[in-house]
Amino acid sequence: MTLGALEWVPALDRPDLLAAPVAQAVHELGIEAAVAEIDPALSDTVEFCERYGVALEESANCVVVTAKRGGELRYAACLVMADRRADINGVVRKRLDARKTSFAPMADAVELTGMEYGGITPVGLPEGWPVLVDTAVASHPRVIIGSGVRRSKLAVSGEALAGLKAAEVLALSL
Repeated sequence: MTLGALEWVPALDRPDLLAAPVAQAVHELGIEAAVAEIDPALSDTVEFCERYGVALEESANCVVVTAKRGGELRYAACLVMADRRADINGVVRKRLDARKTSFAPMADAVELTGMEYGGITPVGLPEGWPVLVDTAVASHPRVIIGSGVRRSKLAVSGEALAGLKAAEVLALSL
């Protein structure tokens, strides 16, 4: 498969391009995904899209958020198209029944997910974390997301992402 200026191969053919929890989830869940190697210095979405000829409308970003209520701290992931922003303080806060939501500190996100910052993806997140998938992502035939490492990207259908065990599809983008 080709998309943009990249050569894509089945993800399980190149587990070296996936973070360990991502490779495990792709294998165990039977997710149809393709992976492409990229320059890790270009893993941030805008730079990636410009360099490799992939439209922002074909890419999605995954952010890890913290939800606080009554001294309890919980984590969740939000997946939105790259040309949109997640409504962290509105839709996400209400869905997680939190008094306050914010982006998780980088060190916490990396340690808890087993993934590299800038490559965090909804595939292979810790058990029990809600994965809030925007309706635009869920309905997309194929989106480009992180692979758990900065040196590659995954291509996967929105349907597969919406079908993740902990996924919930809702209108969460601004």
